[in-house]
Amino acid sequence: MAKGRLFLVHWHADEARALAAPLLADGWTVDVETADGARACKAILADPPDAVVVSLARLPSHGRETVRAIRNSKAGRDLPVIFLDGPTDAVEKTKTQIKGAQFVEAPALKRALAKFASP
Repeated sequence: MAKGRLFLVHWHADEARALAAPLLADGWTVDVETADGARACKAILADPPDAVVVSLARLPSHGRETVRAIRNSKAGRDLPVIFLDGPTDAVEKTKTQIKGAQFVEAPALKRALAKFASP
């Protein structure tokens, strides 16, 4: 039985697959977007996942804008968002601009997601 459904946003396809692999192995269903923040936003709002994971490792401004668009919608306002990795300056900037999100490094992602898993 699946733990739940995640939506992963990361701006590099091969790296996104590598990030998703351990989550899939851990029992999560993972939808991935690697090229278009608007497409990610549309998919997330059409069928909200248990949590949204957005990597800041590449194009952090794109990740921030994607989450901003999700949060500006009634359907996405309360979705759990976890920002993953990223350079210190990008993480700090995102923390000031996006409230109520979690920020973790890749080794702590499984633990951060545990509270969103189905029993």
